[in-house]
Amino acid sequence: MTQTDSTQNFIPFESFEVGQVRTFGAYEVTEEEVIEFAQKYDPQFFHLDPEAAKQSLFGGLCASGWHTCAMTMAMMVEDMDTRGRGLGSPGIDQLRWRRPVYPGDVLSVRMEVLDLQPSDKRPEIGVVRSKTSVSNQTGTVVMEFTSRAMFPRQQQ
Repeated sequence: MTQTDSTQNFIPFESFEVGQVRTFGAYEVTEEEVIEFAQKYDPQFFHLDPEAAKQSLFGGLCASGWHTCAMTMAMMVEDMDTRGRGLGSPGIDQLRWRRPVYPGDVLSVRMEVLDLQPSDKRPEIGVVRSKTSVSNQTGTVVMEFTSRAMFPRQQQ
């Protein structure tokens, strides 16, 4: 599916329910990618040097939290390409990196709908507030955040 094609596949606001849970994704973290991201965006020794990282609080090379965010976004966009998408997001809240992410980890996403709010100012859209949890292959939550996303409302 091309980017142009996928932008026309919107999920209607009315398809969401409070408490609805979705799980998706399987992103394998590689040492090469951890180091490449760190070199460009977060050049701290525990993200760059496997030997030096052994002496860090993390006990080994680990991904930057910002890299974890980027990998999560990649899984979310891949899911949107198959399921449909929203109109954008005004941002995230309460971002927490709970545990380190190491090369060899396989990340997945769990999203729970917390709240639904039709827009007062723009009746053609609604806002979905959700909690996103990212876990590794053992089910350990490595990152959590809440966010809001805008979706088109069906014609009244």
